[in-house]
Amino acid sequence: MAKIKKRKDIKKASKATKAKTRKRGGNSRSGKPLVVRQFEDDQKKKKQERKEQARDAKNQRVDVLGEEFSEEIAALESTEQSEVKKKESTKDKAYKLVALQEGISNSQAKSLIDRGLVYVGPKKVMIARADIDTRTAFKVTEIEKIKPIFENHYLIVVNKPAYLNSEEVEMQFPNAALLHRLDRETSGVLILVKDEDFREKCIAEFKAKKVYKEYVAVVEGKFIEEVEIDKPIFTEKLNNKAISRVSKQGKPSHTTVTPLEVSGRISKVKVVIDEGRTHQIRVHLKSIDFPIVGDELYGGRRSKRVMLHAKKVILLGKTYEIEEPKEFKLQH
Repeated sequence: MAKIKKRKDIKKASKATKAKTRKRGGNSRSGKPLVVRQFEDDQKKKKQERKEQARDAKNQRVDVLGEEFSEEIAALESTEQSEVKKKESTKDKAYKLVALQEGISNSQAKSLIDRGLVYVGPKKVMIARADIDTRTAFKVTEIEKIKPIFENHYLIVVNKPAYLNSEEVEMQFPNAALLHRLDRETSGVLILVKDEDFREKCIAEFKAKKVYKEYVAVVEGKFIEEVEIDKPIFTEKLNNKAISRVSKQGKPSHTTVTPLEVSGRISKVKVVIDEGRTHQIRVHLKSIDFPIVGDELYGGRRSKRVMLHAKKVILLGKTYEIEEPKEFKLQH
């Protein structure tokens, strides 16, 4: 009985100790007194406050730096924007740049490009409205002067330069009118008449196919045998430009092509036409796979000019002849 009583006393003492511990603020889960836990919580709060203060101080320094250098930063941004605009504005339309370089009007500059007279290095400027670097240096080919080779009371015969329309030549001779025309790209014999009665007489000769018309051309390929081409030619307007093609709907056209010289993969040929349809020689040579060098419209390779020259005309028993320019000489 004494042992049982002693065990009961021990249990009571243990319970009493636990109760006292709870009253003093003990933590049955963590085993830490309340005072200790409060101290640790305070330390955590202070640490968090120090972090927040450090972050605020850093942000404040950044703000101050921004205020101190705001003008410099704004100037830098402005410079960057100017550089971007400068880069964007380093290009302009080709015809405007040519006009500025040559001291001519925009329309004159555009005309030079359209005629194929403007180059950048060895490359021809093909599009007047193309965007080109403002620092580009252009080379403009000069058009040769119109040279009369014969004149009397009835007519004027001139050496028409390439790159000029026949009508532009006519404007240089107020007292004469065109008897026939050459393409803008073609050089050579061009006849203007002063007398209307003489004009009617000449036109009758053309219609009767009594006028001898001889040309020289440089063509793609090795041309070694004479060829006669009898193919009708049809001409139509596309975008206000005349374009011709071989077609059954066209007008009868006869062209004789004779080889003169061969060099590598190009040839010089003599061409005689009976009529004089629009682009007759160019279309006929293309139709037999010998396009004229420089005649990109009808399949020729790019060159400084269309290599076609009106060499000789025999009219009313009189011969008018002009040798082809030096660029027609083939390299061997």
